[in-house]
Amino acid sequence: MRKALAVGKKEFRQIVRDRRTLMILLFIPVFFLLLYGYALNFDIKHVALAVEDRDDSVESRALVSAFLNSGYFDLAATLRSPQDLRRVMDANVARAALIIPENTGRSVRRGQAAPVQIIINGDNANTAATVLGYSVTIVRSVSISLIVEQRGLNLSPPVSVEPRIWFNPELRSTLFLVPGLIAFIGMITATISTALSVVREKERGTWEQVRMAPINTVSYVVGKTLPYLGLSLISSMAIVVAAMWLFDLPMRGSWGSLLLATTLFLLAALGTGLLVSTIADSQLIAFQVVLILAFLPTFLLSGFIFPIQNMPTPIQAVTYLVPARYFLVALRGIVLKGVGLAAVWRDMTALSIYAVVVLGLASARLARERG
Repeated sequence: MRKALAVGKKEFRQIVRDRRTLMILLFIPVFFLLLYGYALNFDIKHVALAVEDRDDSVESRALVSAFLNSGYFDLAATLRSPQDLRRVMDANVARAALIIPENTGRSVRRGQAAPVQIIINGDNANTAATVLGYSVTIVRSVSISLIVEQRGLNLSPPVSVEPRIWFNPELRSTLFLVPGLIAFIGMITATISTALSVVREKERGTWEQVRMAPINTVSYVVGKTLPYLGLSLISSMAIVVAAMWLFDLPMRGSWGSLLLATTLFLLAALGTGLLVSTIADSQLIAFQVVLILAFLPTFLLSGFIFPIQNMPTPIQAVTYLVPARYFLVALRGIVLKGVGLAAVWRDMTALSIYAVVVLGLASARLARERG
C-alpha cells in the first residue's frame, strides 16, 4: 500500500506539472457542460416570421398579434409582393410567412370560411413540422375567440390554415441531414489531415529538415494545403453525388456555386488543421484539439442538428466562429432552394475571411517555429 501511495504521489506531481493534461482533466469537462448544456435545446422559439396582411382589418391584425405575442414567432419582414416573399425565404431572413388575403375580416364577421396561408421553409424538416403545429394552434385559438366575441356562440372556427412547405414538401428529414453530414465529414477529414501531417513530421524528426530547407513559409503552407484541398474536393463532390443517387438529394442550384462554396469551406478547415499543428507536439494532442475545435462545434453549433436561433445569446455568439455555420446555409440554399451566389454572399464572405485569418495565423506561427 505504501508503494502504491508513493506511485500515486509521483503521478500527481507529474499531472500538476503537465498543464495540458491538467487542463483536459479539469477545464474541458466544465467547458463542455456549460457550452453544450445551453446549446442543446429542442424547443423551437423565435421563428423569423414574414407577414403579408392584404386585409388590414381588426381581425387580421388580431391574428398577426397572436403570432407575435405567442413567444414562438418574431416579426422579420413585412411583405408587399410575392417577389418579397421569395427574397426573404431564399436569404433566410424568414423561416415562415403568414399570408392573410383580402376580405378575411368580412368573412369572419359573416361566419364564412376565411382561409389564411402559412408558408414554411422546409429545409429543416423537424423545425418545419413544429412551426406548422404552432401555426395551426394559434389560428384555431384566434378564430374561436373572434367568433365568441362577435356572436357569443361556440361555432366552428371560420379561419383555417392552408399550409405550404417550400423546398421540401414531403418534410423528408434526409434532405435536412444529408447537407449537414457533407459539411461534418468535410470539416473533420480536412482538419485532421493537415493537423496530423505537420505533427507527424515533428514526431519523425523531419521537421528540422523543413526548418532548414530553402523555402519560405507561405510556399510551405501552400504546398501543404493544395494536395489535401484537391483530395478533399474530390471526396466532397463524391459525397454529394452519392447523396443524390442514394438519398434523392436534389441539385437545384449551380454546380459552380457549390464548388466555390465547398472550396472556401475546405480552405477554412485546412487552415484550422494547420493552426492546430502549430500548437500540438504529438498526434494525440492534435487529435484532441481537433475534437474540441472542429468535431463538436461542427456537430452541435453549426445548425446541423440544433437550430441556432434557439440557443442563448452568448452561445449564438460562439457559433459565428464555426465555419460550418456559414457553409450549411450556402449548401442548403444552393442544393435545396436553387439560389445563386447573390443570396448567400454574406456566408461566402464569412468563409473567405475565416480561411484567410486561420491560414494567416498558421503561417505566422510556422514562421516563428522555423525562425
